Amino acid sequence: QVQLVESGGGLVPPGGNLKLSCSASGSGFDMWAMGWYRQVPGKQRELVATMTDLSNRANRPKTNYATFAEGRFTIAKDGRNSVSLQMGSLNPGDTAVYYCWAEPRRISAQYWGQGTQVTVSS
Repeated sequence: QVQLVESGGGLVPPGGNLKLSCSASGSGFDMWAMGWYRQVPGKQRELVATMTDLSNRANRPKTNYATFAEGRFTIAKDGRNSVSLQMGSLNPGDTAVYYCWAEPRRISAQYWGQGTQVTVSS
């Protein structure tokens, strides 16, 4: 079974920083894309940041950020089938459950982590 394990969530004061990490395992194929989504109760899950072309040795991974994340959050490859999300200048609006997301190469599939809670509060 493919598993996406997230870590790094927690409670942080406004203006603070957090780093989330995600690692995918159990797949017969490497992931070509990974990223982060977030969701608050009663609202749709929304994209935070994604990274594609993770296994491409010739090209650097391509990143995509939500408007609210660009300039504050940074997604990075953290080893094979692993990504991190460095979040800075956090505000209470960033409070949500953050989910790791991944798509493998060669097969049609989509994987989700169980989510990690990020709470921005004083």
